[in-house]
Amino acid sequence: MANSCKTLNPFFISCYILLGFLYFFSLTALAKSPRPISDAEIKEKKTACYADIESGLWGWKCKESMIAKENCALKCLSPPCYELVYESDPLEEGEKDYVRGQEYKFCMHRMSMGESLEGVKGSFDY
Repeated sequence: MANSCKTLNPFFISCYILLGFLYFFSLTALAKSPRPISDAEIKEKKTACYADIESGLWGWKCKESMIAKENCALKCLSPPCYELVYESDPLEEGEKDYVRGQEYKFCMHRMSMGESLEGVKGSFDY
């Protein structure tokens, strides 16, 4: 019995090695993408975020107003980009969001390519 604790089944060792390789390669594949996220992909993901908000998944605050819903959708779509571009100054009623919208989209592009987000904020002129 003591001998069986010292030896492991070769099948289990192979499985652990295979799982380790799969985990490693999945992390490296997620880190960088061969192409940036497309406008169509962004739209599709944002539509899914709106559906989650409408279903109540994001809480009642996200359904208080259209602008609250938009802030929640942007946060849902990309929390790091929302934090970088909007968190300190969320969208407000009647705001024309041209510059920050471009920064947000640029942020998503950089994230999808696995690039640094440094320099995204302030990269477009007001």
